[in-house]
Amino acid sequence: MYQKVVLIGNLGQDPEMRYTPSGRPVTSFSLATSRSWTSADGERREETEWFNVVAWGNLAEIWGQKLAKSQQVYIEGRLQTHSWE
Repeated sequence: MYQKVVLIGNLGQDPEMRYTPSGRPVTSFSLATSRSWTSADGERREETEWFNVVAWGNLAEIWGQKLAKSQQVYIEGRLQTHSWE
């Protein structure tokens, strides 16, 4: 079984790059995706969904150097959800 997610959106903040204790690079940022539509009563609506994006290794280093807040990006990857109580 394979899971693939495609997101196109804008960075909500500058990427945060850090290193694990073993020296592996990790970069994270928030990504806003939006959609707009006209409701049945003719009213224009918009909805924004936020995602926390994390990259590891060489991709983390590239993203940490090249991406900036508000930049539009295309991302392919897998979706992993977390829940807290």
